[in-house]
Amino acid sequence: MEDISSYVQKNKERFIGELIELLRIPSVSADPAFSQDVLNTAEAVKESLLQAGCDHAEVCDTPGYPIVYGEKTVDAALPTVLVYGHYDVQPPDPVELWESGPFDPVVKTTEIHPEGAIFARGACDDKGQMYMHVKALEYMVKNNTLPCNVKFMIEGEEEVGSESLEWFIKRNQEKLKNDVILISDTGMISNSQPSITTGLRGLSYVEVEVTGPNRDLHSGLYGGAVANPINVLTKMIASLHDENNHITVPGFYDKVEEISAEERAEMAKAPFSIEKYRNALNIDEVYGEKGYTTSERSSIRPTLDVNGIWGGYIGKGAKTVIPAKAYAKISMRLVPDQDWVEITELFKKHFESIAPQGVKVEVKPHHGGQAYVTPIDNIGYQAASKAYNDTFGIIPIPQRSGGSIPIISLFEKELKSKTILMGFGLDTDAIHSPNEHFGIFNYLKGIETIPLFYKYFTELYNSDSRL
Repeated sequence: MEDISSYVQKNKERFIGELIELLRIPSVSADPAFSQDVLNTAEAVKESLLQAGCDHAEVCDTPGYPIVYGEKTVDAALPTVLVYGHYDVQPPDPVELWESGPFDPVVKTTEIHPEGAIFARGACDDKGQMYMHVKALEYMVKNNTLPCNVKFMIEGEEEVGSESLEWFIKRNQEKLKNDVILISDTGMISNSQPSITTGLRGLSYVEVEVTGPNRDLHSGLYGGAVANPINVLTKMIASLHDENNHITVPGFYDKVEEISAEERAEMAKAPFSIEKYRNALNIDEVYGEKGYTTSERSSIRPTLDVNGIWGGYIGKGAKTVIPAKAYAKISMRLVPDQDWVEITELFKKHFESIAPQGVKVEVKPHHGGQAYVTPIDNIGYQAASKAYNDTFGIIPIPQRSGGSIPIISLFEKELKSKTILMGFGLDTDAIHSPNEHFGIFNYLKGIETIPLFYKYFTELYNSDSRL
């Protein structure tokens, strides 16, 4: 039997090449122009699962983009790990800010990744991290070391709200039956200090529309006499935070989980340099809710942010108009005990109530999900901790993340399983941004670490008296 580290090094160039080919396919789920590319990616993922050793793999139709399902059964009496990931990616815009083509992957060295990183849309989120699991399976099958059963559920709508996932899960309860769900769609502190994400924020995403006159108006003839929807919208948005950057929506904080001083102190032990943080973002100072650190603001506190705003004339030159409409997209990141449906309704009621006379306001909910926390006494967490410790030589730190994976609460509700988040990306990987990348060290280290999770989870499962 060949050990995993030797296998990874021997197959390093092939693993990188296979991922690069997958990254060439522009599987942008948000844009219908790329619909065939999304479907082509699903087929490519299915083929990769079969080649890695799955007994069965299929592309399953849904009301939206398909879900790729695969399975490898060792023994029905053994535990089953369900791997979740997604093959769709964010739009590459603004394309002009990319240093290389978003779907023309290149390997470049950086200060953080001296051994090289793959630059492409989806490199880290989530094709690279998803593909680590495929290659980990390949190793375990070829070396006859897979200690339990494994199933894969790889979707194509994560970047647009996973609208078809609940539909699929409710219709495939038996097919998806498992003992733990394993996801790599998160990050870790650094390449020298791994961490395991134990908490994720929830999400409420809305679009707002402010309507004024029945047509665009000449700003000279009507300016100062008719409400300008852009002016009104910006004032309304500005009022959503007070002088302490506290969100002003009534009832917004009523159910916010308050973290104890002891837990905040434990969180503060994670290595963090405010200077490096500022330098990495090229900003002079940090910003946020008064009374909390930067790490706390981005993990244990709720937020409200404008993700996009538009209206009127934005072409070349000048066009002096008062626009008939103005729009904005707004996301709210939520913490445990905040219900995203309730928060969406609170926002809608408040935003409509603060509209001045002369305009009409409409709030259109898009999608959302609940926050999630995994206890560290869970055997899945313990197995992940042992696996990281083996490959990195240091015990990982449990860490709450500011990001959202809304479907995790759905998994627990429908499949009755805990989710373990074994991420290998870094905060500097520019996911959702131009020049997204994934370190080759991280990619290969993930392939090396994942088989150890299977080993330790199976051992702990078999010895756990609670099961």
